[in-house]
Order: sequence, then C-alpha cells, then structure tokens
Amino acid sequence: MLPCTCKPLTFLLLFAAGMAAAELPTVDRFNYILGTQAIGGKYQFTRQDPLVESAEVIHAMGASCMKFDLRPKPKQNPGAHSLVELARDEPSHRKVLDMPFANFQLWAEPFANTSWKQGFSKAHAELEYQEMYALVVHLLKTYSGTGKTFYLGHWEGDNLLRSSISKSADAQMTPEKVQGMIDWLTTRQRAVDDAKRDTPHQDVQVWHYTELNHPTISLRENRPTLVNQVLPHVPVDFVSYSAYDVTNEPKPEEIKTVLSYIESKLTPKSGIQGKRVFIGEFGYSVFHKGKPHHTPQKQDRLSRITIQTALEWGCPFILYWELYNNELEADGQQRGFWMIDDKGVKQPVYETHRLYYQWARQFVATAVADTGKAPIEAEFRAAAVEYFKSLTQPR
Repeated sequence: MLPCTCKPLTFLLLFAAGMAAAELPTVDRFNYILGTQAIGGKYQFTRQDPLVESAEVIHAMGASCMKFDLRPKPKQNPGAHSLVELARDEPSHRKVLDMPFANFQLWAEPFANTSWKQGFSKAHAELEYQEMYALVVHLLKTYSGTGKTFYLGHWEGDNLLRSSISKSADAQMTPEKVQGMIDWLTTRQRAVDDAKRDTPHQDVQVWHYTELNHPTISLRENRPTLVNQVLPHVPVDFVSYSAYDVTNEPKPEEIKTVLSYIESKLTPKSGIQGKRVFIGEFGYSVFHKGKPHHTPQKQDRLSRITIQTALEWGCPFILYWELYNNELEADGQQRGFWMIDDKGVKQPVYETHRLYYQWARQFVATAVADTGKAPIEAEFRAAAVEYFKSLTQPR
C-alpha cells in the first residue's frame, strides 16, 4: 500500500467531497417557516468556529432553516478565492451546509468584486455570472437527492441604492444606478436559471432572491425605492423583506398591506407555488443609545405579533434577527438583538421558537404516522396560526 502524502485536512476534505450527502427524513426536511440567522455575532461560548457553533445551537432548537453569509472574508478564510471554494473547501461553511437543515438563505457575494452602482459593465456581468453559475452547479451536484433548498440573495438592497429614507437620498437613485441594479439582479437570476437547466439533479433546489428594506416610502409617498424602480423589471424568484419599517411597532393589517404591495411588484414566475415574499429580518433590541429599549418579555410579545401576522399572510419564511447580537453601542454595550444574550441566557423569544419547533415537529410526525406523508403547506400554516393565537400570555 502506497503511503498517503495528503495533509490530514486535505484528505478529510477530499473524502467528504466524495461522499454522497444524506437524504433528509420527512420531519427534518419540512419547512417550519420560522427561523433565525447567524451573521456577525459579537460573542460565542465554545472554541468551535463561530458559524458552526451558531448552526449547532439553531439546529438543536429545532429549526429546519439556517441563514448566514457566504461572502469573502480574507482574514478568516484566506484559502478561499471563489464562492465554490468557500462552500466546498472551507471546513466551517462546508460543515454547516452539510448539516440536516432543509433550507438555507445565503448572502452570496462573489469574490470577483464586481460593481454595478455606476452601471454594470459586460466584463463585471460576466464575472458575476460565472461565479454564481459555478456555485449553483456545485450545490445541485453536491446535494442532489437530499431534499435541501438554497436561496441565494444579498443584504438590504435599498441601503445599497439610497442609503436612507430621507428625502434628500431620493437623488441617490440615479437612472444609471437603478439600471445597474436591474442588470446585476438579472445577471444573477440568469446564472441560477442556466445552471439549473444545464446540471442534472434531483430532489434539490436553488432559488435567487433580492432583499429590500424601505418599501413603505414607495407605498405611502410614491418615492423611489427598490420595490417600485427595480423589482418590476427583474425576474427574481423571491423577495426578502428586511421589515423593520413595519415591524418595529407591528400592526397586523399594516404588515399585510406592505407584504401584498411588494408581492404585486413581482414579475410572474412559473414553477413556484404560494407567496414569494418572505421576511428576511425582523427583531427588537433590548437597548438603544445606551438606554433600555424593550424588555425581554416585550421583545417576545412583539415578535409573536409579527410572526402570527406573517404566517397568516403566507410568508414562506419568517427569520428573526438573530441568534447572537451583532450590534454594539458606541461604548461597547450589546444592543440586544438576540435570542441568547452575551451571558448565555436564553431569552423568552428563544423559548417561543424552541417550543414552536417542538409543537411543529410533533404535528408533522403525527401526520406522517397517520397518513404516511407530511401535511400540505396550507394545513400546516393554518395550524401554526392557531398555535400562535393560543399564546395569549408572555412567558
């Protein structure tokens, strides 16, 4: 037998790459709609890679989806030079993608460092296309047969377009910048669609989404934002709504009105059933500008209002920001966008999610035992709404 000259890590990566990913059991692959994310957390409690630690906590809570960023971080991942290398070869990202989550929402930002704000050149479009195409091919091949679904998107698009909701920022949305974003999103969507067309796969899916965060000023004042200037002109699969402008003080009918407004601006897309707008971010800080803002109990109560409303409207995902807080005050104090605080204390909103997953998994398991198959989405959603209606008192 010839001696192996591979370095241990290289050998493990090669071995893992050659293994077929496991098919998710029915209860694990079901979309429980609620989720959270691990992006930029300011603390951790183990010596594991921060992303892996967060993913394991989220999985143990019972979630079937996981949101994190798949973006260049040269200091943290110096060996990765493309999205494929980051997803395939970087151990922490590969481990999390291999975990038994059914749905991943990913901020996919190519290493090619393309730019569209002064117009999206053909050269930059080709670089963006090739890297996104290659990532989709990798995901389809690697996870074929698993039941996993990947949603590739980006961070808050209105912040990229106009930076703020001030009226003076309207002028930042120049025709050149708007067309650049249209061309950028169209290129990314084409890369996803072409890779799916060209790559044999089964029981795995990849979708593309754009994220917006200031639709209310378009709805109420007809001012320019992503929703009315860009969205009607791009064939994206889904829209993520970073929904603080209607969830900071959640009013159910207002939330539903804004969600319907966003949905009305989407171009038709065959092959997707149900609503195509999901809440990619909502959350409530415990501190603001150094002062108490929301008690843990109020943080949970407001979250339940938003969750129940978005469930009733039909959002395919409702993602709480976030597992560990990622924002600090000027003096270094944690702002408290968390499920688990920096002392390791699980907050009421964590327990709301954990107990929901416990109920939801039992609901699906019972349906499988009784009928041999998972419940249909509408049946599960209706039951989930009733579950949240029953939570009349804060924990």
